Amino acid sequence: MSKYLKRIGHLLFLCILFQTSLWGQTNSIGKKDIVSGEVWKDTDGNVINAHGGGILFNNGKYYWFGEHRPSSGFTTQVGVTCYSSTDLRNWTYEGVALAVSDEVGSDIEKGCIIERPKVIYNQKTGKFVMWFHLELKGKGYGPSRAGVAVSDTPTGPYRFVRSGRVNPGVYPLNMPREERQLTWNPETYEWWTPEWREAVDKGMFVKRDLEGGQMSRDMTLFVDDDGKAYHIYSSEENLTLHIAELVDDYMSHSGKYIRIFPGGHNEAPAIFKKDRTYWMIASGCTGWEPNKARLMTASSILGEWSQLPNPCVGEDAKITFGGQSTYILPLEDGGYMFMADAWRPKSLLDSRYIWLPIRFDEKGVPFIEWVSKW
Repeated sequence: MSKYLKRIGHLLFLCILFQTSLWGQTNSIGKKDIVSGEVWKDTDGNVINAHGGGILFNNGKYYWFGEHRPSSGFTTQVGVTCYSSTDLRNWTYEGVALAVSDEVGSDIEKGCIIERPKVIYNQKTGKFVMWFHLELKGKGYGPSRAGVAVSDTPTGPYRFVRSGRVNPGVYPLNMPREERQLTWNPETYEWWTPEWREAVDKGMFVKRDLEGGQMSRDMTLFVDDDGKAYHIYSSEENLTLHIAELVDDYMSHSGKYIRIFPGGHNEAPAIFKKDRTYWMIASGCTGWEPNKARLMTASSILGEWSQLPNPCVGEDAKITFGGQSTYILPLEDGGYMFMADAWRPKSLLDSRYIWLPIRFDEKGVPFIEWVSKW
């Protein structure tokens, strides 16, 4: 009887060991792979809600900031969420980094629209600075403001500082003096006609918004090797991208900015730098529907930019694999990760994340292929 019990016990031990081994393999697979387009959950088992966001790497940890989106509707009811990770695969919910306000009339009153939050760290001040696209409650997409908030720690809470249009009273560095003297009445032009396109190219909307400041919608942030930071945003009724330098504490604009691709209808900019060359990926303006990505490059961030073909290749490349760019993260191994959102406007909460590696061809030009798991 004792030998029989010993055999049973031994078999039970082997079964438990086998099951544990299987569980370990399954668990490691889950931790090992980034699977785009699936429902992603945090370490507590809750669906990750951080859309249109970006990632900050600080002291060995990644911090993912994004829009908290509701199950229905389009306004912001919670604020900007934050998640942390050491491996880009297992994310811990850190809470609401920037909460909307219950104060009536506040710029970030509950029911406003907060989009595209990005956070950068200022080495000189030791502060974490968040910029985001802000629309005031009940105003639709008319205000087109940039908002800024600050914190002593990466997870927050962030203190809202102010919002407004960008660089009021200041002309772009690359807008010729003769064009600054021109005057237009935008209401007299029919959109998309050759005359309208010429007026846009020469700065019709810049001049219209000069006194109050330039419109700022979809946006990102970039810190260069010299510590200078830049705010890149869609402006001029989403027709033209602007690249604006921030002051040393990253809390406001210096007044130096350029326009790139006037009338190009670009939004959702994401930027990175490799081997002294700047690369930007953006999307067209087709609402919540995906479209073909655009690739742009320059040797100087405030210099001349040129546009190249769609960086996405392969099946569904014409719709950016169903997503829209939001951020490009430099990785510790020297690589880069393209981040995009697959929007689901019927329930923005259910929008999915697309994260893919950026590769480079023999000429050093970046391209993106769909990878099911990586």
